This record gives sequence, C-alpha cells and structure tokens, in this order.
Amino acid sequence: MKITGRNIKRRLYGLRTLPSTLKRMRYFRGHGVHSPFVYNIVRQVFMCRNLKCDDHPLYDALLELNVPCRRCIQLQNLLTHCHYTTWGIDVALADVAQLDMSIVTTATPPSEFAALAEAATAAGTTLCILSPMLDRERHSACKSLVESHRCTSVDNRAYLLLFNNHLPKQVFRL
Repeated sequence: MKITGRNIKRRLYGLRTLPSTLKRMRYFRGHGVHSPFVYNIVRQVFMCRNLKCDDHPLYDALLELNVPCRRCIQLQNLLTHCHYTTWGIDVALADVAQLDMSIVTTATPPSEFAALAEAATAAGTTLCILSPMLDRERHSACKSLVESHRCTSVDNRAYLLLFNNHLPKQVFRL
C-alpha cells in the first residue's frame, strides 16, 4: 500500500538546496580549521563580541561608514590580534604599500580589486574587502582573487581577508 503525500525522496530533495549557513556549519567555533593561525583568528577575533583594546580608531571610523557594529568590533580586534599599527579605508593604490591592513568598502568598484590585491601582495599588506557577496560582479571578482591569491584567505561572508604572510595557500570559508 502506497502512502499518499510527500514521500521520502521528495522530502530529501530539499537538502540539496540548503543555505550556505548550514553548509558551513562544520567550521562553527573553529572546528575543521586546521591552521593554528586561522584557528586563533576564529576563536579570538570572530567569536569575541567585545573590544580587546581601549584605543579603537578603526572601530570608530567603520561605524561612521555604517558598517554593522559586530563587524567593526571584529576588524578592530583583528587589528589588535595581528599587531597591526597602520590601516586605511579605501586608500589609493599607491598608498597600500605603506599600510599593515587596507580595507576596501562597497564604494570601491570590483574592477579595481585585482590591482589592489597585487599592490597588497607586493607590500605584504593584509587586504580586507567588505561585503564580498553584495552583488554578482563583486562576488565573482572576490572569487577570482581567492583563486589567484598565493597565501591564506579567509571569507566569513561579511568580509574577505587576504593575508600576505609566510603561510602557504589556504582558503577558509567560514
């Protein structure tokens, strides 16, 4: 006798279209991250909800640009965690070499990402691209940057971090 209604095959069909949040659950709280550098960033930066330092100019500057408070805290804590002293938001291509971290907001068109990434790689600067999945053009530009990047890249969907350090090529999607 056949049971009417939705059978098991139809019920399980929806599992193929799970949102990316559930697909990335294995990286929750740092599980599945096999790099001590990135594991420390996940535990001490992404999971921390309070500012770790008293002086927070990056936090204030990002708040003025209407970046969500949680993301401002995370980026300020990343600055503290990595011991970066200089940073810039939407800086010119020539000025990227003088910074420890360069932050790219949505005001920068995706066509400039490749040139900024090259300048950051040459200078050893960490490049942070806010809202990498804002639209299709921005997402494809960020995806091509990750594929061509020679060091560690971390994508937590709010921003894409391209580290230019001594670590081998690793791609983390949190």
